[in-house]
Amino acid sequence: MEIRNIAIIAHVDHGKTTLVDKILHATKVFRDNQETGELIMDSNDLEKERGITIFSKNASVVYKGVKINVIDTPGHADFGGEVERVLKMADSVLLLVDAFEGPMPQTRFVLQKALHLGLKPMVIINKVDKPNCRPEEVHEAVFELFFNLDATEAQLDFPTFYGSGKNGWFNDSLTPTTDIFPLLDGILKYVPAPVVQEGPTQMQITSLDYSSFLGRIAVGKVARGTIREGQNIVLMQADGSVKKSRVKELYVFESLGKKKATEVFCGDICAVVGLENFNIGDTICDPETPEALPLISVDEPTMSMMFSINNSPFFGKDGKFVTSRHLRDRLMKETEKNLALRVEDTGSADSFLVFGRGILHLGILIETMRREGYELTVGQPQVIVKEIGGKKSEPFEILVVDVPDAFSGKVIDMVTRRKGELLVMETKGDMQHLEFEIPSRGLIGLRSSMLTNTAGEAVMAHRFLEYKPWKGPIPARSNGVLIAKNQATTTGYSIDKLQDRGSFFVDPGEDVYVGQIIAEHIKPGDLIVNATEGKQLTNMRASGSDDSVRIIPKIQMTLEECMEYIQQDECIEVTPKIIRLRKTILDEDTRKKYQKMLKTEEVS
Repeated sequence: MEIRNIAIIAHVDHGKTTLVDKILHATKVFRDNQETGELIMDSNDLEKERGITIFSKNASVVYKGVKINVIDTPGHADFGGEVERVLKMADSVLLLVDAFEGPMPQTRFVLQKALHLGLKPMVIINKVDKPNCRPEEVHEAVFELFFNLDATEAQLDFPTFYGSGKNGWFNDSLTPTTDIFPLLDGILKYVPAPVVQEGPTQMQITSLDYSSFLGRIAVGKVARGTIREGQNIVLMQADGSVKKSRVKELYVFESLGKKKATEVFCGDICAVVGLENFNIGDTICDPETPEALPLISVDEPTMSMMFSINNSPFFGKDGKFVTSRHLRDRLMKETEKNLALRVEDTGSADSFLVFGRGILHLGILIETMRREGYELTVGQPQVIVKEIGGKKSEPFEILVVDVPDAFSGKVIDMVTRRKGELLVMETKGDMQHLEFEIPSRGLIGLRSSMLTNTAGEAVMAHRFLEYKPWKGPIPARSNGVLIAKNQATTTGYSIDKLQDRGSFFVDPGEDVYVGQIIAEHIKPGDLIVNATEGKQLTNMRASGSDDSVRIIPKIQMTLEECMEYIQQDECIEVTPKIIRLRKTILDEDTRKKYQKMLKTEEVS
């Protein structure tokens, strides 16, 4: 059977997963009366809740007797590691671009990776049913992007399709049709068949799958020869070691699942069961001629966070896994499949330094862990600083903001205060398109304040640019916090009296402990308050008059917002049921001594 391997790449929300839905429906993967819902490939709970793709996934369809392996990839820059690794399995990429927004930062990032690997792209301009869309201008912008990324002559001669994934049509012109068959015909016509190389077996592991029944499964594309069930093989590992092994079972992808196979030929994507202790990037070879394929290179992480065990007074109330051994094993397991993540031990046995691509990347890891029953505390995200040419250097990013005209001044002011520089300012319809160069530090906490100041209208995206000399201090959160004075349950009576001091993160009736952050102070500087005092009931004070207390509901913050909110001496306690903000050092006297010590160190 003929094969085509395609990866679908694009910026966030440009319609990758919706396009996969349409391909699955058009090729009759489901019965006509089957309820499938939307965004079929986003199968993980977190993906469904957030409406984003986090893990790349494979599906396979048959059209006109040709097998098409489709790989759906994430669009967020934080999950770039997923995209970099799966592009190795593809022979061509479908680059999706929004007909209104045009090429965005992540479009550039993923396209650059694809062009470097020598893949020939097909361009799809999606969402042409949107008001104010400008498909012809976007087509020119895409061509310009290819040119700027040093595409070859063959790559510049890309076919373009137009359509609307939501309305279920794609065509090679702007004439609407009733289906997506013109696009599928285009895939058969323009996507090259995989190059078949005869010779001894060679296959690189580019992805991991896990089944509770079969254990860890290696996924990759057969680069040379064939691979058979029961075959003796060797595993060439990244550190140069060679391990003998045997293929117990082989599977190929069919529709959304896998089908058992006895032999897989060069160019097809398959899953191998029975290998032990393998990692992504290892090569499966013939024992007679062991040759390793070049390793998969993934961009370096730019941010780090301290993960520690939960040492608050409420330790172990909610979680199943609370010890440092549990935490270490889970983080090490994550690095096997999450290539852009690094974990380092620290001087303390209870803490680990975790490096990732950004706040979302690390936030998803923490969220996944708390759902599995882990309890931990995480510190403030820090950027990774390097010494380059004798100068202290930090990562810089390109930040793109699309915002209504009325708010553009506010956005420019906010970004320049955080040491950002305006590079581009263009008008797109009634929106302003702004591009900045900003230190990665400046992005921490920017999203929430930008959405507040633009009434939720700003759309921002960023991608890593390069390391540049350190820009100096960036102003952080200006307000202090209110800290709980004792361990007890909060009362409406106390919170009511303290409401003019700040905005609360807790409701009456919640348990708090010494050193827990319970509110944001209206002024700079921290304040220790008693929010647990009950009302003294005497003949003069009737208990019934408590009804007149009017308490503003607490501020609900997501995990990412908490990560952006905390300062250096604060951390987040994460348990399966609750997220609390707290001071790293809970005891007030110890905290003051520590701060004094830091100040004397700075002076000396």
